Amino acid sequence: MTGVTTSSQTKAEQLQERLIAFAVRILPLANCLHVTFAGKHIADQLLRSGTSAAPNYAEARSAESKADFVHKLRIAVKELNETDVWLQITQRSGLLKAELLDGMLTACGELKRILGASIHTARGSTISAKQ
Repeated sequence: MTGVTTSSQTKAEQLQERLIAFAVRILPLANCLHVTFAGKHIADQLLRSGTSAAPNYAEARSAESKADFVHKLRIAVKELNETDVWLQITQRSGLLKAELLDGMLTACGELKRILGASIHTARGSTISAKQ
């Protein structure tokens, strides 16, 4: 998964762009899922969790303290964890063609690891995103 990044962007800006690009990729998936009753439920959940990591990360970037920063990053990771599960359910259910989900689970995992590493760095401990 790639967002629009330039060499002049900071790592934080590049990560923000990746999270936004991920959220944008969730939108057409949800639109396709709304065809059935089960799909509508999954789409609603996927929309909520899959689009929330980017704004939570934006909030973390303007945190008032290190503890606030870590807390907001952890929320973003939790939302990505939930998104990962909904993507797996979608994949296994066959509600969408496999090519529509292409790379989404990988991208979600990468974002969880990046945010987990940021939490680890900020706290100076062993907290990381669960895979």
